[in-house]
Amino acid sequence: MTHTQIQTARCAALVGPYLSGKTSLLESLLSAAGATTRKGSVRDGNAVGDSSPEAKARQMSVEVNVASFEFLGERWSVLDCPGSVELACETQSALMVADVAVIVAEAAPEKAVLLAPLFKFLDDNRIPHLLFINKVDSLGDLRVRDVVQAYQAVSARKLVLREVPIREGGKITGFVDLVSERAWHFNPHKPSNLVQIPDSLKDREHEARQEMLEAVADYDDALLEKLLEDVAPDTQEVYDRLASELADDLIVPVFFGSAENDNGIRRLLKALRHEGPDVATSAERAGIPADATVAAQVFKTLNGSHAGKISLVRVWRGTVNDGMTLGGERVSGVFRMMGHNQEKLSQAAPGEVVALGRLDKAATGDLLTDKGNAGRSALWPELPPPVFGLALHAQNRNDEVKLTAAIQKLVEEDPSLRLDQSTDTGELVLWGQGDIHLQIAMDRLRNKFNVTVKGVPPQVPYRESIRKGTAHHARFKRQTGGHGQFADIHVEVKPLPRGTGFQFEDGIVGGVVPRQFIPAVETGVRDYAVRGPLGFPVVDFAVKLTGGQFHAVDSSEMAFKTVARQAMTEALPACEPVLLEPILTVSIAVPSDFTSKVQRLVSGRRGQILGYDARPGWQGWDEVKAYLPQAEMHDLIVELRSLSLGVGTFTWSFERLQELTGKAADKAVEIRRETLAAQ
Repeated sequence: MTHTQIQTARCAALVGPYLSGKTSLLESLLSAAGATTRKGSVRDGNAVGDSSPEAKARQMSVEVNVASFEFLGERWSVLDCPGSVELACETQSALMVADVAVIVAEAAPEKAVLLAPLFKFLDDNRIPHLLFINKVDSLGDLRVRDVVQAYQAVSARKLVLREVPIREGGKITGFVDLVSERAWHFNPHKPSNLVQIPDSLKDREHEARQEMLEAVADYDDALLEKLLEDVAPDTQEVYDRLASELADDLIVPVFFGSAENDNGIRRLLKALRHEGPDVATSAERAGIPADATVAAQVFKTLNGSHAGKISLVRVWRGTVNDGMTLGGERVSGVFRMMGHNQEKLSQAAPGEVVALGRLDKAATGDLLTDKGNAGRSALWPELPPPVFGLALHAQNRNDEVKLTAAIQKLVEEDPSLRLDQSTDTGELVLWGQGDIHLQIAMDRLRNKFNVTVKGVPPQVPYRESIRKGTAHHARFKRQTGGHGQFADIHVEVKPLPRGTGFQFEDGIVGGVVPRQFIPAVETGVRDYAVRGPLGFPVVDFAVKLTGGQFHAVDSSEMAFKTVARQAMTEALPACEPVLLEPILTVSIAVPSDFTSKVQRLVSGRRGQILGYDARPGWQGWDEVKAYLPQAEMHDLIVELRSLSLGVGTFTWSFERLQELTGKAADKAVEIRRETLAAQ
């Protein structure tokens, strides 16, 4: 594919860790392309991206922002993605529709580990990507090649340096392009100007160029043969090979500059223009069916308080017209996005990123075609498991009904959120990827849906059981005039092995308790077991009905149900009630350098380490497996990320219930009593 063949609009995603400078780079790209007359900044709160109240309050990207512009006659869409690991799902969705990703990274080798999950995702999904080392004006004595070497340690693909820096007075003042072998001098906030390659740099430039050519020749026998024969390859041939190998995710070209000072930005734009793949190549990679005349994929859903539902899509094939039927629904508005500003269009061409109005059935990940909604793509990334939860309570009781509907709209916008109505505690629990993630969600509830909530740690679903059995006789008798109430039972209560649940046995002989009343006894026991002597549901015990009496007139199902509850209330406190806490199996993934810290973290939370092994498919990472009490899990992700530079994560599943005694048990019971008293 030569550049002259590219006619369709293209899409690049800006990705990278928090504070790497992605939004600043977007502003610089827009300025360089002439799409804006005044360059905004995150600090001043006037950037094209980060225009939401939640983003401005935190001075960070909290969602994908779309900007569109033309550069040298070509239409581009740039997706500015959040850098927080807690918002990775948002970033991954955007990457799935991009032609190429630009990884924005600081010139800081010690932060290389932050890029490991990003490199892994891009490679697993064969998404072409290049690396832009930002903030090189703060590099100091550190060499660019040393920074690249540090990042190479976390990339499975070969990082290929495309330019070498020109240094003057200890600062980087320009670069030499290793393909064209031309040198450029930086002019802050202005285009760079062509200069002569400094004599002192010629040997280094020649060495770096050979390294680049050898890296490219690893995938091209013809180029390798030329190098072995000392034949200089044609410049266009090198460009073509770089473009081909980038498109196939074989290499990662490396550029550098400063978004803050607009240095190296036009070079980056031209590299994207000449070497980035086109939409047809990307559509094939994304598995878009060839028989679809028109195809567009939803990568983000927005619910406006006034505008209704908006679906952000990448048009893979054909032209999307306002009013057409797409995905089985009528398109009600086509809009080109520039941050939160919208430009109404009559149609969107292949390759464009646009917003489509009021497609009520479309969900993030869905492929919409002229033949209908094909549903979520099989290649779409799996949702991450939840690692942090908060029980939400509306500050205004009148908002309780509105709260659930508002959260469901948030979950539609951000599928990595999950709403659970706990059957154990009755709480409405919102699950997500961390504290920041949920704080943003709560801010959106207030700002977009006018529902103010407070979030508290969810209650731990403790259970209780008994250590010993007993026999008990209970009688319920009430005379109020007319028919009275009478029921009399003898029961045996005994503990069962852990995990057995509840068993009821009918041991009545001779009809001393009529058959029609026996189910009422079981119901009464079950009703009581919802809240035992310690205040929690009772499990792993058996009750046998062994005898009793009835009255031909005054006995009823209600009387036997009541006497059963009475029997349990009197008997269970004598059976040595014991608190049971849920134990989870947890698998914690971190770079190997942090494994020992994770083991100490687990031990400090009453955990039992089962062992650790290499994380499958992740070079230099370990997985630590352990049993951890659920009571110790609430802020585990916060501490784990703190000790692992933000990249540690975990999965969990329920393992068993285990006895809890001592101060921890006393505290849990006391908190439960206070909670019940407040209800």
